[in-house]
Amino acid sequence: MKILGLLRHAKSDWDDMNQRDFDRGLNARGKKGAQLIGAHIRDHGIKWDKVIASPAVRVKLTLEGALPDVAPEYDHKLYLASYDTIIETIEAHAGSGDAEADAILVAGHNPGLQDVLLELVAPGKENALFKQAVVKFPTAAYAVLECDIDHWSQLKRYCAGLVHFARPRDLDPALGPEN
Repeated sequence: MKILGLLRHAKSDWDDMNQRDFDRGLNARGKKGAQLIGAHIRDHGIKWDKVIASPAVRVKLTLEGALPDVAPEYDHKLYLASYDTIIETIEAHAGSGDAEADAILVAGHNPGLQDVLLELVAPGKENALFKQAVVKFPTAAYAVLECDIDHWSQLKRYCAGLVHFARPRDLDPALGPEN
């Protein structure tokens, strides 16, 4: 079994409309959400063998706020990546043989991360957590999938179950949707 984590970047800053999408940082809610979900990830107790991430500024700042002691591997392919690209990138970074990672956390963007969750979770394993994630995979959402595979090269549709899903608003209602 392999463990796959998905972390969407925190709420981005739209104050400067002249800024490139890639260069947008986090707003105040995003910074608070990143710290809160980071504490939750650490408390959740999974030791991530690898963290691979989009190099977009908002993803970097999310990881700096959430997991400051982690050294992610940044890959440009993960910037606004599709399901297929995310799966290929996981396989490319997973390692092999005795060095193959057992637990990988991917930090990036929607809709790609939500698509990974939707494609990997087997219909028979759709639970209440899955139903929440289907409705919305919001900023700073964190999901954990248990993948019924021995090697990351076997990662394919319907090989997983969603075992954990958390959003900043679950941890602090003040970070819920703005009205």
